[in-house]
Amino acid sequence: MAKLVFGMNQSLDGYVDHMAFGPSPTLFRHFIESTRQQAGSVYGRVMYEIMRYWDEDHPEWGADEHAFAAAWRSQPKWVVSRSLTSVGPNATLVKGDLEGAMRALKAERDGEIEAAGPNLARSLTELGLIDEYIIYLHPVVLGHGAPYFAAPRPPLRLLSQDLIDENVIRLVYVPD
Repeated sequence: MAKLVFGMNQSLDGYVDHMAFGPSPTLFRHFIESTRQQAGSVYGRVMYEIMRYWDEDHPEWGADEHAFAAAWRSQPKWVVSRSLTSVGPNATLVKGDLEGAMRALKAERDGEIEAAGPNLARSLTELGLIDEYIIYLHPVVLGHGAPYFAAPRPPLRLLSQDLIDENVIRLVYVPD
């Protein structure tokens, strides 16, 4: 049985914003390896549209960007959306019964499936479907933006923590 894991970069004050800060080269290589090991990803519409950047090669990319794109393109993706009518390569559109679709996905797969985006994570949390929360805590204070936790959630228990590079701590929590 697969587990759903919600993980994102987060500022010290609890916000996520891919335009305000990004991964260091060390953290980016960590993301490449994580993506290679995932059983797939579940996206909401907004996060999926952001990630579609990796569908096509860009001339300014180096080896790490090509490696991430290859890992991302090869994994299956499920896109939860009420407004999209189609999705790109290696992706399946999920409409209607979110809970039923995610429970079936978890039952038929093994490994970790990334749940990406705070709004989707809020819905999955409310359904009790997130098995693990990973916060990549950056030494940045934004003061505003989209919060990592889009709604209150039950208590969490710290499972592990480790220093990814000189500035980023990975915190892994499970529902308590």
